[in-house]
Amino acid sequence: MALARGGRRSEGAFNYWPGFVDALSTLVLSIVFLLSVFLVVQFFLSQEVTGKDKALEQLNAKIAQLNELLSLEKLGKLTLDDQVSQLKAGLASAETERDRIKGLYDGLAAAGNDAQGKSSELGKALDSEKAVSARALAQIEVLNQQISALRRQLAALEEALDASEKRDKESQNRIADLGSRLNVALAQRVQELSRYRSEFFGRLRTILGNRPDIRIVGDRFVFQSEVFFDTGQAVLLPEGRAELDTLAAALIELDKKIPSDIPWVLRVDGHTDVRPVNGPNFKSNWDLSAARSISVVQYLVSLGVPAQRLVAAGFGEFQPLDPGNTEEAYKRNRRIELKLTER
Repeated sequence: MALARGGRRSEGAFNYWPGFVDALSTLVLSIVFLLSVFLVVQFFLSQEVTGKDKALEQLNAKIAQLNELLSLEKLGKLTLDDQVSQLKAGLASAETERDRIKGLYDGLAAAGNDAQGKSSELGKALDSEKAVSARALAQIEVLNQQISALRRQLAALEEALDASEKRDKESQNRIADLGSRLNVALAQRVQELSRYRSEFFGRLRTILGNRPDIRIVGDRFVFQSEVFFDTGQAVLLPEGRAELDTLAAALIELDKKIPSDIPWVLRVDGHTDVRPVNGPNFKSNWDLSAARSISVVQYLVSLGVPAQRLVAAGFGEFQPLDPGNTEEAYKRNRRIELKLTER
């Protein structure tokens, strides 16, 4: 009888297990979807960064190659300078020897002329002196030829040295030209991005008007968190979605105007006040700020804004605008900031 009554009670009780399994499955699928979106965004961002890094590595490799060629040219120049110094020293020594032999020849010739007036017994000595003079003349001729050869070598070395110095100067000019062109290109990129940033902010200022909950701080648009989210939540409110619709239209139009080689992004920064979060959804203000910025980015992507042009960042309570502990200070620090910048 007891078993029968127990069986009837089991049949009448409500089974919660299937509903719990369904809810858990839905939560797992949602997490997998969010991770997939995050991985796709990371993939495209890594592709863009890899492309720019490769271009920069190629330019740096070319500059390193030019520096190596310049070092080789300088080493060759030093070697040529040493050879020129040695040849000059050899030339000076040869000229000294030639002058000595010429003096000896002149002396011998004078002695021969004086000996002609002497007796015939000096004839043999005179013939011997003439032979010595002939050998001296032959040595002088050889030395002259050597001097001429040395001068030709010296001229060739000086020509090679001039060519080396010319190549050295051309290499330096090419390096300077590459550096100046790189600086000009970077400056132009910065100027172009600044111009588009000013145009974008000007259009947003016109669209959004003078609202107390939206203000400009430096180069950023600052929205109070209450425009988009309820307290302690990261789900976009309908009025927040309406503001983002306007922002998305401006971003899509801006993406069509900015050249594709300018790596611009819109950074969405989430900020909170210093008070701890209360609730099971978020462990810290950092989690809450990051979740809010990700919600804004995901909604902009759903409106057609290119995912590679968006960055989500969470700063928690660590970048306050107002260090005070009043309710007004807390309200100012709870915000979403938009900044148009480079990657």
